[in-house]
Amino acid sequence: MEKFVYLNNLYDCYRELLTDKQKMYFEDYYFNNLSLSEVAENYKVSRNAVHNQLKIIEDKLKEFEDELHLLNRKKRIIKLLEGKVEDKLLEEVKSLL
Repeated sequence: MEKFVYLNNLYDCYRELLTDKQKMYFEDYYFNNLSLSEVAENYKVSRNAVHNQLKIIEDKLKEFEDELHLLNRKKRIIKLLEGKVEDKLLEEVKSLL
């Protein structure tokens, strides 16, 4: 579960750096809860091709974070603001990040 949340957070930060096809595979598998076989069937590719693409996507997302640190910065900003600003303002800041 922790990996799932981490990858979804990375995706929120870096999705625009992925190809449209990569976005579709990721969203179908992680957001729409489709199996590898279902994703493969939808795109007329092998199950192994989907598995390989998801691994490539996961690696790319992690590489982006290693280089850019956007998710880490986002978490640090939220932590700094917690307890120091009103909840409404904190939610607005979170939505911007």
